[in-house]
Amino acid sequence: MGPETSLFTMALGLQAPWSVTDVRFDAKLKEIHFDVRFKAGSRFACPSCGAADQPVHDTRPRTWEHLRFFEHKAFIHAAVPRVACGQCGKTGQVPVPWARSGSGFSQLFDAFVIALAREMPVKTIADLLDIGDDRIWRVLEHYVPAARAEEDFTDVTAVGIDETASRRGHNYITLFHDLNVGRLLFACEGRDADTVQAFAKDLREHGGDPNLVTAACIDMSKAYIAGVGRHLPEAAITFDRFHVIQLANAALEEVRRAEIREKPALKNSRWMWLKDKHSWTKRQIHQHHELSRMHLQTGRAFRLKETLRDIFITATTREEADAQLAAWFRWARRSKLAPFKKLALTLKAHWYGILNGFDSALSNGSVEAINGLIQAAKARARGYRKPQSLILMAYLIAGNLSHLPASPYTTTSGGGRA
Repeated sequence: MGPETSLFTMALGLQAPWSVTDVRFDAKLKEIHFDVRFKAGSRFACPSCGAADQPVHDTRPRTWEHLRFFEHKAFIHAAVPRVACGQCGKTGQVPVPWARSGSGFSQLFDAFVIALAREMPVKTIADLLDIGDDRIWRVLEHYVPAARAEEDFTDVTAVGIDETASRRGHNYITLFHDLNVGRLLFACEGRDADTVQAFAKDLREHGGDPNLVTAACIDMSKAYIAGVGRHLPEAAITFDRFHVIQLANAALEEVRRAEIREKPALKNSRWMWLKDKHSWTKRQIHQHHELSRMHLQTGRAFRLKETLRDIFITATTREEADAQLAAWFRWARRSKLAPFKKLALTLKAHWYGILNGFDSALSNGSVEAINGLIQAAKARARGYRKPQSLILMAYLIAGNLSHLPASPYTTTSGGGRA
């Protein structure tokens, strides 16, 4: 073995009986090729039954793409042995240490693809690496489910449930989050009660117990309420405060749209009314000052919305929140604003679950943040043809999967990123 082949044997992390026997460089194609061989007379374990010290029956030529060396594509070539097992009588191909079975990439190449997929669309990765995007998806479809299978959900006691659009129209996936640690636990198509049943099944498969889930933070969907009641029977429902404020914003916008016909000055003011007043720009402060002189219904609706928001910020106990919400309920019912009168009745119908939030201090704020990351990934990819592709990426981005292969460029000092 020459010095260059010894060097590349170490660079590829090979150990006996494997070694690099030749290195070939194609300047025209900008490719480097490594020929890897096993030592003559080597014996291997049977891939079927594991019996050790089995003789080589024959070999099959195989090629794998590896990480690039500088700007050059790199390929590993090897004659892979098959052993004829004297124990089980089967003849099978020996797994090689640098690649998973059936893959056309080295394991380090796979790990690099996974690291890139967390940050950029699959199509961009395919163009960058000059390979088909279907091959990228096959890498992700192998490693992500395999990593999820190793996850332990035994400590899950509080879950956040939310939906996100998978495609335009009425196509949704439901996402189940561990609110204690901020990770995506499970995702599936649909947004009905059956999604909770599917989550409970998946939770059991990962060592968790649906009966140990004591809190579920959801929106006011009847389907989710029914699903939690049936499949997470010990979970106290908390209605997400962010969803309550979204309902108030929707009621406010309904008032503005109805009034704008008579008050054209309300045009181009939507975002000012929907934002927290503490986040207004100077222009929006001036805009509100001018509109407030007109004694608008929209202004009253805004005060109702802001007061409701303040209750969730300032109330420190369930009893305090109960009293403040009761006062707000009476105000909203007397407001002569139909959308807010309707909203007040909606909140009254879900009163207990809203107050639970002041005991549990749970909210889907982290869920909304994670969903934002998932939607950003979808936007970068300009959408996914299949909901399962979005679910796969959601697990990769938000699942905190600890059993994925580490990026080959992660530093050992702790300063790098996987």
